[in-house]
Amino acid sequence: MTFRKIFFVAAAAICCAASATAGQASRTEGGLAFQAQGLNVRVEFYSPDIVRVYKEPVSRPCKKVSIPIIMKPGRVELSFGGGGGVATVASERVAVSVDTETGGIVFADKQGNIMLRDKDYGTQFTPRDDAGRPSFEVRQAFLLDSAEVIYGLGQQQTGLVSQRNQRLLLRNQNMSICIPFVHSAKGYGLYWDNYSPTTFTDNPQEMSFDSEVGDCADYYFIYGGTADGVIAGVRALTGQAPMYPLWTLGFWQSRERYKSPDELCEVVDKYRELKVPLDGIIQDWQYWGCDSNWNSMRFENPRYINKMGDPYYMRFLPKGEKADATGAEPRIKTAKEMIDHVHKRNAHIMISVWASFGPWTDMYHRMDSIGALYDFETWPRHAGVKPYDPFNPVARDLYWAEMKRNMFDLGMDAWWLDSTEPDHFDIKDSDFDVKTYLGSFRSVHNAFPLVTNRGVYEHQRQATSDKRVFLLTRSSFLGQQHYASHSWSGDVTSTWDNMRRQVAAGLNYSLCGIPYWGTDLGGFFASRYNNDINNVAYHELHVRWYEWGVFQPIMRSHNSSPVAVEIYQFGKKGYWAYDAIEKYTRLRYRLLPYLYSTAWEVTSGSGSIIRPLVMDFAGDSRVLELGSEYMFGRSFLVRPVTDSLYTWQDARRNGHQKDMADVASVDVYLPAGADWLDFWTGSKHSGGQTVMREVPIDIMPVYVRAGSIVPFGPDVQYATEKRWDDLEVRVYPGADGRFTLYEDENDNYNYEDGAYTTIEFEWDEAGRTLTIGERKGKFKGMLKSRKFNIVLVGGSTPAGDVPAKGRTVRYDGRAQTVSL
Repeated sequence: MTFRKIFFVAAAAICCAASATAGQASRTEGGLAFQAQGLNVRVEFYSPDIVRVYKEPVSRPCKKVSIPIIMKPGRVELSFGGGGGVATVASERVAVSVDTETGGIVFADKQGNIMLRDKDYGTQFTPRDDAGRPSFEVRQAFLLDSAEVIYGLGQQQTGLVSQRNQRLLLRNQNMSICIPFVHSAKGYGLYWDNYSPTTFTDNPQEMSFDSEVGDCADYYFIYGGTADGVIAGVRALTGQAPMYPLWTLGFWQSRERYKSPDELCEVVDKYRELKVPLDGIIQDWQYWGCDSNWNSMRFENPRYINKMGDPYYMRFLPKGEKADATGAEPRIKTAKEMIDHVHKRNAHIMISVWASFGPWTDMYHRMDSIGALYDFETWPRHAGVKPYDPFNPVARDLYWAEMKRNMFDLGMDAWWLDSTEPDHFDIKDSDFDVKTYLGSFRSVHNAFPLVTNRGVYEHQRQATSDKRVFLLTRSSFLGQQHYASHSWSGDVTSTWDNMRRQVAAGLNYSLCGIPYWGTDLGGFFASRYNNDINNVAYHELHVRWYEWGVFQPIMRSHNSSPVAVEIYQFGKKGYWAYDAIEKYTRLRYRLLPYLYSTAWEVTSGSGSIIRPLVMDFAGDSRVLELGSEYMFGRSFLVRPVTDSLYTWQDARRNGHQKDMADVASVDVYLPAGADWLDFWTGSKHSGGQTVMREVPIDIMPVYVRAGSIVPFGPDVQYATEKRWDDLEVRVYPGADGRFTLYEDENDNYNYEDGAYTTIEFEWDEAGRTLTIGERKGKFKGMLKSRKFNIVLVGGSTPAGDVPAKGRTVRYDGRAQTVSL
């Protein structure tokens, strides 16, 4: 009997009594249980869309508690059937068939379309010693359709969007975020719930996960029907994403590193002087001083406490640094003054905090006293620094208590949790035998960043509801969105090839259901350009990467010393690099109402900001493996320019500029199923074709889907400088469309109690009317009346980043319709 026929048998047997048996399988409240291959197997529906499969050796039953899964099984209406060694169970959405002899499991939709096969005899348990504890290497194989396209696996640096025909070691490290989750273009997701280093293999014979250690084989099948549905399932399983403060969506400036409070504050002052928008500044490492004092979580570098010359504190000065030759009195003398100065300039500050401690720190000794340090080589090398054990709840309490006392209580706004893989050098197998609170480091390795971020998030939430948590972190795991965690792609080198690879990496990461991701704009290591900020070839790369940054969820410029990448390092107004950077910074701020509303869709509706084209155009086969462009929210098609078009690139020489009047072009594919308007010109194009778009240095190809309604904010110096009482609302005609404008108090958790408003805009293409719906909800200080400047894009109407004149509508919260 074929698998397809099996499901028709299941449908025919749908009226069987719930207590009936099917072959050797027994019915449970949530599904089926049976034995095969010497394994106890349970199939359990968590919801009509989500099925857990759990397998354990009959001789070694165990009780598994998942780290990322927070969903509990719900009561699901199920139908049972089968016969002849095959048992079936079905919800209203998913049908599951099990072969009680081979252990094979087949997942299908209710129409009988097979989604995924758990391979016959595809589960293997190989005994192994795990740090003195009997355990297993665990392998699980699946069968995919030959033409099926799959995504996910976190953030990999392969440059590929499709994860077919790959062999990857999933072990978190700098630049590689490893999540054993695949997302199929067929509309389902598969999460292998194991945190040990795992080899993912896909070849024509099978797809498999081979984990170094585990007591069970445990996975979740998530049926979404669409990519959005799959992501909604991931969020249901692992937690929804909270809102970030509005200011976090502005521009962030960072450098490795600002070496004194004066240096950091001068950057903020310079941006304000130049009237270039800025919301965030970041204090990277070594504010604590030397490597032996690594991550003390205290300002003990003498430059941060006005102790230059004090013999006690001078011992903390980082290696190779000397006291200022002039001995000049600092303007900003302490860390508290630094934080206060940033706030007075209407900006916010983030600080780098690591998952490890140097031997001079109090935290090192406190963690050591409770057995919460890992004994292996981490960054910085040869300094005696050791990672801490975030799986230990007491260690997490100590970690936060020190952060709160020494930084949060001073007014620190956000946290950069660096090296959350953690960094690990000279790797030996015995390093993974290190004991953690939950077992060997081997058994929990990939969950380290999840638990580290969760610890800080939960503690800050307990401390206050008046300040939203914002975490920047270098590593991640499934479910990290639930803890206000934003990942970036690691310390990538500044090359065009690396920039290109980041696009595909971000698309796959987003398809794991984690919405906030970004990159070091311009790349981190500029050694390709001799670390020379005056290298014109580097200018071109940085500008193009920066332009792309406008269309990343978080926009943050960062680079390794000695290169500094503040806008004024790229010349002055009138120089092409400076002008392009300023132009795109202002565009980012104009897009804040659109982006904040999209963030609300992420929080309230399991939405995504980075949307690989398969999410909106799954019916167009040409987009399935396209890794050069994506949707930013539901309106903008973004195609970063990832090739040098105007300068020579030579690592040993300064770049040489070509004639920039000779405008180059790049190809852009416009997906079928929609018409598209060029963001910069308003010209209209049909979908299903490739167009060549001219790209002068200040133009990155951006197209807007016909039917889009996009609110544009005012020109501001920081996100909350002006209220949104006079928004420009652009309608991009060609199809019906709608958009929901979201507003709240910007930086607290009152929205969780309903303190927010929404206004729905709806465009009727046939009637050429825009309906502005009734305002719903309320919050303290909300706008009761305002103006909307309605602009219909196209024809002679201006487009691009320049404000346009349209029809002014006064709005007091009541619905109205505008004819255009």
